[in-house]
Amino acid sequence: MAKVTFVKNTAFYADLKKGVDNYFAERGIKKTGNLALYTKTVVLSITALVLYLVLLLSDLHAVAGILLSGLLGFTLASIGFNVMHDACHGSYSSRKWVNDLLGLTLNMLGGNAFIWKFKHNIIHHTYTNVDGLDDDIAKSPVMRQCATQKWAPAHRFQHIYVILVYALSSFLWVFMMDFAKYFTQRVFVTPLQRMSRKEHAIFWLSKVLYLVFYIFIPVYFVGWQAWAIGFASMHVALGFTLAIIFQLAHVVEHAEFESAGIEPKLIENEWAVHQVKTTCNFAPRHQLISWFVGGLNYQIEHHLFARISHIHYPHISGIVRETCEKHDLPYNSFPTMSEAIASHFRMMKALGRKPEAYAALPLPANQ
Repeated sequence: MAKVTFVKNTAFYADLKKGVDNYFAERGIKKTGNLALYTKTVVLSITALVLYLVLLLSDLHAVAGILLSGLLGFTLASIGFNVMHDACHGSYSSRKWVNDLLGLTLNMLGGNAFIWKFKHNIIHHTYTNVDGLDDDIAKSPVMRQCATQKWAPAHRFQHIYVILVYALSSFLWVFMMDFAKYFTQRVFVTPLQRMSRKEHAIFWLSKVLYLVFYIFIPVYFVGWQAWAIGFASMHVALGFTLAIIFQLAHVVEHAEFESAGIEPKLIENEWAVHQVKTTCNFAPRHQLISWFVGGLNYQIEHHLFARISHIHYPHISGIVRETCEKHDLPYNSFPTMSEAIASHFRMMKALGRKPEAYAALPLPANQ
């Protein structure tokens, strides 16, 4: 794969960083998490533990078991959004050991923090929406997520069947994709950073513990049939929730894409401008959604300041918006989550058309 570079930083990021730094300096507060984040961590952790124990130890009706299993998956997704995501970015705490420890909540969900940090923090946050490098949009031929990806006849129906793909995503992540990255030592086309003996041990130990706590123990207490239904319900809720929230950030109308190609490429934007143009916010004023998704509805702020805890995003969003306007840059934001979801599925439907038909579509679908 060809090397992709960005033009040198311009006045935009300098102005933006100055404004954000001044915000924290004037208030004398840290950029990492605070009591609100710590409280949320406790609430979500206790909720997940209680749900797990109730499912194991209670004689539940099948419908109640399915609903509570789905709620457990929903809660685990929120732990991923709020605790794991901040911790793996180093923004949960100013103490590295705290971030490292809480980053392992991803391993509790069945993933692997080391691989995810490389895939997400380094590749995705550097080459956002760059086809050929960004693993988050490298789902071809199952899905066509940007215009430069190869079209297949099945894509005409992708806006329908992606619902199933999203529902299966966490199951595939835990049992297939992590192992594929581990054994090939690659994330899409990029060689994985060298894993230490400690990281190899953590990978295998956490995978074994996942089997123990999510399969062996539940089967012992409730039997194979009840476990299978509950496990599937949990993963459907977990996978769909994780997938749809992350899709709303980048695979929607107005978000731009680049293609790495096979030759060395210079992207004609500085990195910060690229992040603004390839990212969208949604439901910024909906406090409940913000609480649940860990501020990931403020994706523009997150991509510009990943080392700042999501707790602060609503407060610095005005600075980001004003700086974008000052430099004549877009600040893409959907007022509601439903509008963002509708935009995503319109985008997927449009990309499912034959390339010549897609190219003829009016903006904003043809981005």
